[in-house]
Amino acid sequence: MGRIGNIVDRKNKQDAKKAKIYTKMARLITVAAKEGGGDPEYNPRLKTAIDKAKAANMPNDNIDRAIKKGTGDIGGDSFEHITYEGYGPNGVAVILEILTDNRNRTAGEIRHAFDKNGGNLGTTGCVSFLFDQKGQIIIEKDDSIEEEVLMMQAIEAGAEDFITDKEVYVIITTPDEFTSVKNAVENEGYNIFNADIVYIPQTEVALQGDDVKKMNKLIDMLEDNDDVQEVHHNWNQEE
Repeated sequence: MGRIGNIVDRKNKQDAKKAKIYTKMARLITVAAKEGGGDPEYNPRLKTAIDKAKAANMPNDNIDRAIKKGTGDIGGDSFEHITYEGYGPNGVAVILEILTDNRNRTAGEIRHAFDKNGGNLGTTGCVSFLFDQKGQIIIEKDDSIEEEVLMMQAIEAGAEDFITDKEVYVIITTPDEFTSVKNAVENEGYNIFNADIVYIPQTEVALQGDDVKKMNKLIDMLEDNDDVQEVHHNWNQEE
């Protein structure tokens, strides 16, 4: 009975996590459709949002409904983009990408998460200068992929850098070249594991002891918030 209970509990937690991801993806799609139209062929931002949703196994009905909310075909809440900046324990720089329908509620919840975990919410620009905003395209390593060929194709398409990691290839672009490079890689038949505009830290901060626990808890609280789309930081988690 206990084992069955654990399985049910684990499934409930997984379902809740999946629902939260779908909520965030739906907001992203709705805002992209509202700002650039409902056709992903002519709205690169919407196409990227749909690709992310499909990678998370979001049902097509949910995707279509989110697009229709953005184009006004069906009613929906109005969301706005906000970027928050702050400090985690030991001065770790944190940037948050937010989509919210209630700025005051979100600010209070974000401030609470920082205060509870040894950090503080800062002002606009307080840490963003510590990051470079880049396009990042990740492709999982595979025996069928020739590294040199992929690298040359990426660079010819306009990539800035090509990084070989243990399990993946990482293509770095400027934000402006992100969509064209992503499309070029897809057109060559590569399966993209993840693609997004990210904040890459110029330097990283190491943490020890309780600060590690606090930073993990801070990230968990922020990612658990429906309004938080992305959490970027300069914590070196490998140390």
